Amino acid sequence: MQLRFIGKDPESQGGNCPTVLVDEENFDLVFQGTRGDQETTAAAGRFGPLPDHELLVRIPARMVPLIRKACDVAERKGLQDDPGVG
Repeated sequence: MQLRFIGKDPESQGGNCPTVLVDEENFDLVFQGTRGDQETTAAAGRFGPLPDHELLVRIPARMVPLIRKACDVAERKGLQDDPGVG
């Protein structure tokens, strides 16, 4: 698996996370962030149960520009590699 680094939260303590990446093989977006706490999990539970293999990740709103950049990268690469487009 090859992940492309898009960026980290410039306000994170120690520069460890949150982080936005793009999978170069299938163009999925990959996020590293703070695990949602009990309150977040309970609030999200109104929309359905959280499966055991999933977790909620909080990404600060200030990272929207990085997420947009990741979406642009994934979309460009996905369209470029899609033989049905063009």
